[in-house]
Amino acid sequence: MTGFIDLDSIPAIEPIPGCKMRTPFGENLMLSYLEFEEGAEIPLHDHPHEQGGILVSGKMELQIGDETRQVEPGGMYLIPPNVPHRAKAIGGPAVVLDCFSPVREDYAEMVNKYIPTKDDA
Repeated sequence: MTGFIDLDSIPAIEPIPGCKMRTPFGENLMLSYLEFEEGAEIPLHDHPHEQGGILVSGKMELQIGDETRQVEPGGMYLIPPNVPHRAKAIGGPAVVLDCFSPVREDYAEMVNKYIPTKDDA
């Protein structure tokens, strides 16, 4: 997927209860637009991908390694590869835009289930 992105045309995936995700990606970079319901939490995990993000709206409790902070709209973060991290929407819903490099294969697989291929036609 390249060029302009219409988020409304991308089916949302719910990797965990209360968290909807849309993940357009190119060759080396993946965007992840996450909509959290209040209290929804992505549990502590790590992966070999570098991750950066910005909180678009709401409030979030974010743990990166041994440090936990409350993030407000406009708050940005960088998470190095293989560093454990978790996120939780607090005080209401939250929207986050994350970027991954390289592309997360697990997310790309989930997305591809919803994108028709030439074989499906």
